[in-house]
Amino acid sequence: MIPPDLAMLAARIPDGAKLVVPPDYSGVAVAATLALIARGVRALHLVCAPTSGLQADLLIGAGAVHTIETSAVSLGEFGAAPRFVEAVRAGALRVLDATCPAIHAGLQAAQKGLPFMPLTGLLESDLLTVRPDWRVIENPFPPHERLVALPAIRPDVALFHAPLADRHGNVWIGRRRELVTMAQASRHTFVTVEAIGEDDLLANERTAAGTISSLYVDAIAPVPNGAWPIGLWDHSPPDTQALSNYASAARTADGFTRILADWSRRGTAT
Repeated sequence: MIPPDLAMLAARIPDGAKLVVPPDYSGVAVAATLALIARGVRALHLVCAPTSGLQADLLIGAGAVHTIETSAVSLGEFGAAPRFVEAVRAGALRVLDATCPAIHAGLQAAQKGLPFMPLTGLLESDLLTVRPDWRVIENPFPPHERLVALPAIRPDVALFHAPLADRHGNVWIGRRRELVTMAQASRHTFVTVEAIGEDDLLANERTAAGTISSLYVDAIAPVPNGAWPIGLWDHSPPDTQALSNYASAARTADGFTRILADWSRRGTAT
Protein backbone atom coordinates (compact mmCIF):
# COMPACT_ATOMS: atom_id res chain seq x y z
CA MET A 1 0.00 0.00 0.00
CA ILE A 2 1.49 3.34 -1.07
CA PRO A 3 1.19 6.05 1.62
CA PRO A 4 -1.08 8.89 0.37
CA ASP A 5 1.67 11.51 0.69
CA LEU A 6 3.99 9.35 -1.38
CA ALA A 7 1.36 8.75 -4.05
CA MET A 8 0.74 12.49 -4.31
CA LEU A 9 4.47 13.16 -4.57
CA ALA A 10 4.82 10.59 -7.37
CA ALA A 11 1.85 12.10 -9.18
CA ARG A 12 3.70 15.44 -9.38
CA ILE A 13 6.50 13.96 -11.52
CA PRO A 14 5.05 14.02 -15.04
CA ASP A 15 5.76 11.75 -17.97
CA GLY A 16 8.72 13.03 -19.98
CA ALA A 17 10.28 14.81 -17.00
CA LYS A 18 14.04 15.28 -16.73
CA LEU A 19 14.58 13.61 -13.37
CA VAL A 20 17.89 13.78 -11.48
CA VAL A 21 18.70 11.11 -8.90
CA PRO A 22 21.70 10.57 -6.60
CA PRO A 23 24.20 7.70 -6.43
CA ASP A 24 23.47 4.79 -4.15
CA TYR A 25 25.55 6.23 -1.30
CA SER A 26 23.64 9.53 -1.13
CA GLY A 27 20.06 8.69 -0.25
CA VAL A 28 18.04 6.98 -2.98
CA ALA A 29 14.26 7.37 -2.80
CA VAL A 30 13.44 3.75 -3.62
CA ALA A 31 9.92 3.87 -2.19
CA ALA A 32 9.15 6.93 -4.32
CA THR A 33 10.64 5.16 -7.33
CA LEU A 34 8.29 2.21 -6.82
CA ALA A 35 5.39 4.65 -6.47
CA LEU A 36 6.39 6.24 -9.78
CA ILE A 37 6.46 2.83 -11.42
CA ALA A 38 3.08 1.96 -9.90
CA ARG A 39 1.50 5.01 -11.46
CA GLY A 40 2.96 4.06 -14.86
CA VAL A 41 5.36 6.95 -15.47
CA ARG A 42 6.87 6.97 -18.96
CA ALA A 43 9.51 8.67 -21.15
CA LEU A 44 11.71 9.96 -18.34
CA HIS A 45 15.05 11.60 -19.07
CA LEU A 46 16.99 10.20 -16.14
CA VAL A 47 20.06 12.15 -15.00
CA CYS A 48 22.34 10.28 -12.60
CA ALA A 49 24.38 12.52 -10.32
CA PRO A 50 26.76 11.10 -11.36
CA THR A 51 25.93 7.34 -11.24
CA SER A 52 23.01 5.10 -10.37
CA GLY A 53 22.32 1.47 -9.67
CA LEU A 54 19.13 -0.18 -8.46
CA GLN A 55 16.99 2.93 -8.95
CA ALA A 56 17.90 3.33 -12.61
CA ASP A 57 17.56 -0.42 -13.20
CA LEU A 58 14.07 -0.48 -11.68
CA LEU A 59 12.88 2.44 -13.80
CA ILE A 60 14.42 1.05 -16.97
CA GLY A 61 13.03 -2.44 -16.35
CA ALA A 62 9.58 -0.94 -15.86
CA GLY A 63 9.78 0.85 -19.21
CA ALA A 64 9.79 4.29 -17.60
CA VAL A 65 13.01 5.69 -19.11
CA HIS A 66 13.57 7.02 -22.62
CA THR A 67 16.98 8.63 -22.05
CA ILE A 68 19.63 8.15 -19.38
CA GLU A 69 22.49 10.59 -18.81
CA THR A 70 25.11 8.98 -16.61
CA SER A 71 28.71 7.99 -16.10
CA ALA A 72 27.81 4.47 -14.90
CA VAL A 73 24.93 2.17 -13.96
CA SER A 74 25.95 -0.75 -11.77
CA LEU A 75 24.80 -2.82 -8.82
CA GLY A 76 28.33 -2.65 -7.43
CA GLU A 77 29.38 -5.83 -5.65
CA PHE A 78 26.20 -7.51 -6.93
CA GLY A 79 27.30 -7.13 -10.55
CA ALA A 80 25.92 -5.46 -13.63
CA ALA A 81 22.54 -3.74 -13.65
CA PRO A 82 20.65 -6.38 -15.68
CA ARG A 83 17.71 -4.38 -17.01
CA PHE A 84 20.01 -1.52 -18.03
CA VAL A 85 22.36 -3.92 -19.83
CA GLU A 86 19.47 -5.62 -21.63
CA ALA A 87 17.93 -2.31 -22.70
CA VAL A 88 21.25 -1.07 -24.10
CA ARG A 89 21.80 -4.32 -26.01
CA ALA A 90 18.29 -4.16 -27.43
CA GLY A 91 18.68 -0.52 -28.50
CA ALA A 92 15.67 0.34 -26.34
CA LEU A 93 17.39 3.11 -24.40
CA ARG A 94 19.03 6.37 -25.43
CA VAL A 95 22.26 6.70 -23.48
CA LEU A 96 24.04 10.03 -23.06
CA ASP A 97 27.44 8.82 -21.94
CA ALA A 98 29.34 11.10 -19.59
CA THR A 99 31.93 11.21 -16.84
CA CYS A 100 31.43 11.99 -13.16
CA PRO A 101 33.07 15.46 -13.43
CA ALA A 102 31.02 16.22 -16.56
CA ILE A 103 27.70 15.44 -14.87
CA HIS A 104 28.65 17.51 -11.83
CA ALA A 105 29.81 20.40 -14.04
CA GLY A 106 26.56 20.46 -16.00
CA LEU A 107 24.50 20.52 -12.81
CA GLN A 108 26.74 23.18 -11.29
CA ALA A 109 26.20 25.36 -14.35
CA ALA A 110 22.44 25.17 -13.82
CA GLN A 111 22.90 25.73 -10.09
CA LYS A 112 24.76 28.97 -10.82
CA GLY A 113 22.43 30.10 -13.61
CA LEU A 114 25.10 29.67 -16.29
CA PRO A 115 24.56 28.35 -19.83
CA PHE A 116 27.60 26.07 -19.66
CA MET A 117 30.57 25.04 -17.55
CA PRO A 118 34.12 24.61 -18.93
CA LEU A 119 36.14 21.48 -18.21
CA THR A 120 39.58 20.39 -19.38
CA GLY A 121 39.81 16.67 -18.63
CA LEU A 122 37.69 15.58 -21.59
CA LEU A 123 39.88 16.88 -24.40
CA GLU A 124 41.42 13.54 -25.38
CA SER A 125 38.34 11.48 -24.65
CA ASP A 126 36.36 9.55 -27.25
CA LEU A 127 33.25 10.93 -25.57
CA LEU A 128 33.61 14.04 -27.70
CA THR A 129 32.74 11.92 -30.74
CA VAL A 130 29.43 10.79 -29.23
CA ARG A 131 28.44 13.99 -27.44
CA PRO A 132 28.01 16.66 -30.15
CA ASP A 133 26.43 18.91 -27.51
CA TRP A 134 29.85 19.20 -25.87
CA ARG A 135 31.87 21.90 -27.63
CA VAL A 136 35.62 22.52 -27.67
CA ILE A 137 36.34 26.21 -27.13
CA GLU A 138 39.36 28.40 -26.42
CA ASN A 139 39.94 29.99 -23.05
CA PRO A 140 39.70 33.77 -23.72
CA PHE A 141 42.31 34.35 -21.01
CA PRO A 142 45.98 33.38 -20.95
CA PRO A 143 47.24 30.74 -21.57
CA HIS A 144 44.37 30.40 -24.11
CA GLU A 145 44.21 26.61 -23.82
CA ARG A 146 41.38 24.53 -25.23
CA LEU A 147 38.42 23.74 -22.99
CA VAL A 148 35.29 21.65 -23.32
CA ALA A 149 32.08 23.62 -22.82
CA LEU A 150 29.42 21.45 -21.18
CA PRO A 151 25.83 22.69 -21.45
CA ALA A 152 23.95 23.22 -18.21
CA ILE A 153 21.92 20.26 -17.00
CA ARG A 154 18.70 21.71 -15.64
CA PRO A 155 16.40 18.91 -14.42
CA ASP A 156 12.68 19.35 -13.99
CA VAL A 157 12.74 17.39 -10.73
CA ALA A 158 15.34 16.29 -8.18
CA LEU A 159 14.30 13.24 -6.15
CA PHE A 160 16.11 11.81 -3.13
CA HIS A 161 15.70 10.37 0.37
CA ALA A 162 17.07 11.96 3.55
CA PRO A 163 17.07 11.20 7.28
CA LEU A 164 15.24 14.27 8.53
CA ALA A 165 13.17 17.31 7.64
CA ASP A 166 11.57 19.92 9.87
CA ARG A 167 8.12 21.47 9.94
CA HIS A 168 9.41 24.45 7.95
CA GLY A 169 10.35 22.25 4.99
CA ASN A 170 14.11 22.30 5.53
CA VAL A 171 15.89 19.00 4.86
CA TRP A 172 19.01 17.71 6.59
CA ILE A 173 21.43 15.98 4.19
CA GLY A 174 24.63 16.05 6.25
CA ARG A 175 27.75 16.09 4.10
CA ARG A 176 26.01 14.90 0.89
CA ARG A 177 26.72 18.10 -1.02
CA GLU A 178 25.68 16.61 -4.37
CA LEU A 179 22.11 16.74 -3.04
CA VAL A 180 22.45 20.49 -2.61
CA THR A 181 23.64 20.82 -6.20
CA MET A 182 20.75 18.67 -7.42
CA ALA A 183 18.17 20.70 -5.52
CA GLN A 184 19.52 24.08 -6.58
CA ALA A 185 19.95 23.02 -10.22
CA SER A 186 16.41 21.66 -10.56
CA ARG A 187 13.11 23.41 -11.09
CA HIS A 188 11.50 21.31 -8.37
CA THR A 189 12.79 19.13 -5.55
CA PHE A 190 10.84 16.27 -3.97
CA VAL A 191 12.21 14.50 -0.91
CA THR A 192 11.20 11.47 1.10
CA VAL A 193 12.45 11.43 4.68
CA GLU A 194 12.72 9.05 7.60
CA ALA A 195 11.03 11.55 9.90
CA ILE A 196 9.85 15.14 10.26
CA GLY A 197 11.02 16.88 13.44
CA GLU A 198 9.80 19.92 15.28
CA ASP A 199 13.13 21.77 15.66
CA ASP A 200 14.18 24.29 13.00
CA LEU A 201 17.21 22.69 11.34
CA LEU A 202 18.54 26.05 10.13
CA ALA A 203 18.36 27.57 13.61
CA ASN A 204 20.79 25.03 15.04
CA GLU A 205 24.52 25.55 14.37
CA ARG A 206 25.08 21.78 14.47
CA THR A 207 22.61 21.04 11.67
CA ALA A 208 22.44 24.26 9.63
CA ALA A 209 25.52 23.61 7.47
CA GLY A 210 24.14 20.23 6.40
CA THR A 211 20.63 21.46 5.67
CA ILE A 212 18.93 22.34 2.39
CA SER A 213 16.67 25.35 2.86
CA SER A 214 12.96 25.01 2.19
CA LEU A 215 13.49 27.61 -0.56
CA TYR A 216 14.73 24.73 -2.71
CA VAL A 217 12.28 22.03 -1.58
CA ASP A 218 8.82 21.72 -3.09
CA ALA A 219 7.42 18.63 -1.38
CA ILE A 220 8.32 16.24 1.43
CA ALA A 221 6.81 12.84 2.17
CA PRO A 222 7.62 10.97 5.40
CA VAL A 223 8.55 7.42 4.38
CA PRO A 224 10.40 5.47 7.10
CA ASN A 225 12.93 3.09 5.57
CA GLY A 226 12.25 4.76 2.22
CA ALA A 227 15.67 3.86 0.78
CA TRP A 228 15.21 0.09 1.30
CA PRO A 229 16.88 -2.11 0.16
CA ILE A 230 19.77 0.23 -0.60
CA GLY A 231 20.03 1.64 2.90
CA LEU A 232 20.79 5.15 4.09
CA TRP A 233 24.19 6.44 5.18
CA ASP A 234 24.78 6.23 8.94
CA HIS A 235 21.10 5.38 9.43
CA SER A 236 20.26 1.94 8.04
CA PRO A 237 22.46 -0.65 6.31
CA PRO A 238 21.68 -2.07 2.88
CA ASP A 239 19.67 -5.29 2.73
CA THR A 240 22.33 -7.34 0.99
CA GLN A 241 20.11 -10.39 0.63
CA ALA A 242 17.38 -8.40 -1.10
CA LEU A 243 19.93 -6.77 -3.42
CA SER A 244 21.47 -10.14 -4.24
CA ASN A 245 18.03 -11.60 -4.94
CA TYR A 246 17.27 -8.69 -7.25
CA ALA A 247 20.54 -9.03 -9.17
CA SER A 248 19.78 -12.69 -9.79
CA ALA A 249 16.06 -12.44 -10.55
CA ALA A 250 16.25 -9.35 -12.79
CA ARG A 251 18.48 -11.11 -15.31
CA THR A 252 15.24 -12.08 -17.05
CA ALA A 253 12.20 -9.96 -17.77
CA ASP A 254 9.94 -12.44 -15.98
CA GLY A 255 12.19 -12.47 -12.94
CA PHE A 256 12.20 -8.69 -12.85
CA THR A 257 8.40 -8.60 -13.04
CA ARG A 258 8.13 -11.07 -10.15
CA ILE A 259 10.49 -9.24 -7.83
CA LEU A 260 8.94 -5.86 -8.68
CA ALA A 261 5.50 -7.25 -7.84
CA ASP A 262 6.84 -8.69 -4.59
CA TRP A 263 8.41 -5.40 -3.52
CA SER A 264 5.25 -3.50 -4.47
CA ARG A 265 3.11 -5.84 -2.35
CA ARG A 266 5.43 -5.29 0.60
CA GLY A 267 4.90 -1.57 0.19
CA THR A 268 8.73 -1.39 0.27
CA ALA A 269 9.47 0.43 3.52
CA THR A 270 5.89 0.86 4.66
